[in-house]
Amino acid sequence: MALSGLSGRTVTRQQLVFVILCCITVLVFLSFNWSSAVEPEDGMQELRKSLFRDFCDRKKASISEGKRSIDQMSNEDLKHLLVDDNHGIIYCYIPKVAGTSWKRVMWVLNQSLPYADPSSIPGHLLHVPNKLMQLTSGPRDLMKVKLKHYTKFLFVRDPLMRLISVYWEKFQRPNSYFYQNFGKKILRLHGKWLNPPETLEDAVNFGVRPSFHNFIQYLLDPTTEMNEPFQPLWRQMHRLCHPCHIPYDFVGHQETLQEDAAQLLRILKLENDIKFPLPHANVSSPLSVMEWYSTVPVEERKSLYNLYANDFRLFGYTVPDAFFEE
Repeated sequence: MALSGLSGRTVTRQQLVFVILCCITVLVFLSFNWSSAVEPEDGMQELRKSLFRDFCDRKKASISEGKRSIDQMSNEDLKHLLVDDNHGIIYCYIPKVAGTSWKRVMWVLNQSLPYADPSSIPGHLLHVPNKLMQLTSGPRDLMKVKLKHYTKFLFVRDPLMRLISVYWEKFQRPNSYFYQNFGKKILRLHGKWLNPPETLEDAVNFGVRPSFHNFIQYLLDPTTEMNEPFQPLWRQMHRLCHPCHIPYDFVGHQETLQEDAAQLLRILKLENDIKFPLPHANVSSPLSVMEWYSTVPVEERKSLYNLYANDFRLFGYTVPDAFFEE
């Protein structure tokens, strides 16, 4: 259906809806006095964001998505971007980087006042439809308006530590889903088990599980990415959040999680409303990195670094000196 305006131009219903949505977004934006500007005196944030700018200016063509624009990315590419329209926030979720804690915060912010304690939110509620709104759930033009005006943030982590955390939680501890979908395959391809135990219960009873070295071999196997895209738990962080295409306002680090979370809540003017729920202590401390990777031959360690090189460079992480040594 088309509507005819006073100027004589014809406006479709779809165009009219889009204009109304944009007006509502701008009005609400102004009424809440949102600001995507990080505190100007914060040199650490400027340093972290300058790493993005410098790397992306020099190396953008080397990143997996190449020179694609946001318009050329699919909803699947952007599905880790969560949005809270009530407060003008966009959060890029990276598994194993305090993601559950930030999802709880995003869930609470979509509820009415007074906000509940995020730590009281059961994990299953985080999967309730429309409680964690994806940025791609609306029209693309409106999505770009939000990307321009909302405060955008992500939290990152040392890539080596992130892989240790993934292995510990999904393969070292009993996990039926990961055993059935990945563990048996890893045992068969890299653990020299022609017929791995059929069930997790049998594997536990026999004391069978992929070793950390087996897991790294699976990541380095070129057929892994060819046959199935990297599972988000071990997909490179830049491939989940696209920092060369999205101008993030705040970059938090897992290593300074408590301080960074408190600073971000101040920036969002939520420090009096929300208490950030710190995740459970992780078993893998920085002192244990080489203990874990000592089981991986040095040539494979070098290949692993190359696989995650863009994450190291974009987010300012380095590897221990001993990582490249026999």
